[in-house]
Amino acid sequence: MENELCDVSVNCKRIGFHDEVLKEIRKPSYHCDICGKTFCANGDLTKHKRIHTGEKPYHCDICGESFSESGVLTRHRRIHTGERPYHCDICGKSFSQKSHLTNHKYIHTGEKPYHCDICGKSLSRNSLTTHKYIHTGERPYQCDICGKSFYQRSHLTTHKYTHTGEKPYHCDICGKLFSERYRLTRHKYIHTGEQRYHCNICGKSFAVTSHLTTHIRIHTGEKPYHCDICGKSFPQISELTIHKRNHTREKPYHCDICGKLFSHRSTLINHKRIHTGDKPYICDICGISFSQIGNLTRHKYIHIEEKPYHCDICGKSFKQKSCLTTHKSIHTD
Repeated sequence: MENELCDVSVNCKRIGFHDEVLKEIRKPSYHCDICGKTFCANGDLTKHKRIHTGEKPYHCDICGESFSESGVLTRHRRIHTGERPYHCDICGKSFSQKSHLTNHKYIHTGEKPYHCDICGKSLSRNSLTTHKYIHTGERPYQCDICGKSFYQRSHLTTHKYTHTGEKPYHCDICGKLFSERYRLTRHKYIHTGEQRYHCNICGKSFAVTSHLTTHIRIHTGEKPYHCDICGKSFPQISELTIHKRNHTREKPYHCDICGKLFSHRSTLINHKRIHTGDKPYICDICGISFSQIGNLTRHKYIHIEEKPYHCDICGKSFKQKSCLTTHKSIHTD
């Protein structure tokens, strides 16, 4: 019954009904009583209403996360199982989602069939949808725990791991766990040593294409990401995100041991070493360990006697920047 209206319209076209009649036949008959939106199939209306009700009837039997649509659950479970059922018939690469395969194949064909009607940029279909949010500022995917919004559903999924602590991606070589797939991909290049992307200006090589893109901006001076509060520009979106926390005072990273909040992930990582006692930075000369790389760098001046910080007033040199700062107060007093 759900698809009868669409079937009838096709049959009517075959026997020569006028367009006016077809419009009446095709008219959707299922209406949302909350927002008034109409649908051709009752199943589509049911799925739509979950946006209003927040209902998530499909549950992952591995991690317990819930979803509003069965298809989203199916895709989610592939994170746990590692299943990648969609294969590129050109290079053999596999993907967990059909849309990812479609986008990937544009690499081979060079095709970018969809155009942004605001700036004219050409993109794949999925990339265009996300790209237009840059112009509109829309962030349709909202975290039901903290309320933060995102341009892409995948970014929301990854963000929620901040709250749950889940790290579903694991390295099959060393066993290290990651909350994001791209971090696992980058990590595995440590084992393989692969660096496929080369800068055509200076020749430097990179394991990840996004790192090459960012690197090239050193040569071009391009800073495409702009703060809408103060106007400052940045070469990387991550730098803009971190910068904006100076305005918003947002501290999204919390220590699960003492509860302290931090604005940067790296600061949280350094902080947690206070609790764990972890000292991963080791002096290759004397073997002393440090919790932060900056402390190791300062320590190594003991061995090499280097004094890289020079007073521009009297010329005296110091091993540490803090010592130079203290010294310069002598000249200003």
